Amino acid sequence: MDTCVVVDLEMTGLNFKTDRILEIGAVKLEEGNISSVFHRMVNPKMILTEEIISLTGITNEMVQEGCDCGQAVQEFLAFAEGLPLAGHNLMYDYRFLKQAAANQGLELEKEGIDTLKLARKLLPLAEKKSLDYLCGFLHIDRARKHRALEDARATAELLLYLYKEFAGKEPEEFRAQPLHFKVKKQQPASKRQKRHLKELAEYHKIELDQELDSLTRSEASRMVNKIILTCGRIPG
Repeated sequence: MDTCVVVDLEMTGLNFKTDRILEIGAVKLEEGNISSVFHRMVNPKMILTEEIISLTGITNEMVQEGCDCGQAVQEFLAFAEGLPLAGHNLMYDYRFLKQAAANQGLELEKEGIDTLKLARKLLPLAEKKSLDYLCGFLHIDRARKHRALEDARATAELLLYLYKEFAGKEPEEFRAQPLHFKVKKQQPASKRQKRHLKELAEYHKIELDQELDSLTRSEASRMVNKIILTCGRIPG
């Protein structure tokens, strides 16, 4: 707890294998204070759904100005180098970071502290343990919900509150633990897959919602199968 990096992500969905990072926000805690911040908007190279836009307030125009996911993750790893992570439901975000790092050929092995687990044990009077609820319950200021940097700041405030109130009685709860999770590098879609997908889309007059060069092999395969199932093959 002397120094750690509190991180939060916004994503296009819940599945680290098929959904993409939209935003990375993090704050570095040193001796009980935020010493520095990290924020990157990420271009997911796909059209965002109305559900995600409504939830996060992140628009297609905003992500067009974002950087490549690989660049964002590399810069975050440099920001958090040598330090444990903290987050609310930390493994959820860690899965996305780990997959993105693996796709860049990077190793990511961290220890971490999960404020969700801490809240479940240390705040029995809180009816819910979501970050939204706990911010209201503990009167933690939060400018915007479901934006990465603001949520990282709020999580840091939650962690500091829990540490101040309970570390004296429950010191072991605040020791960072290894984050065990394995992923495999996702291979990019082949030229043949991209060509076939482009031909199918053009024949059926379908506007693809993801850039072809951003697709993995499994994503391209699923998209081809979906188009054939719903629209049919190209005759001949």
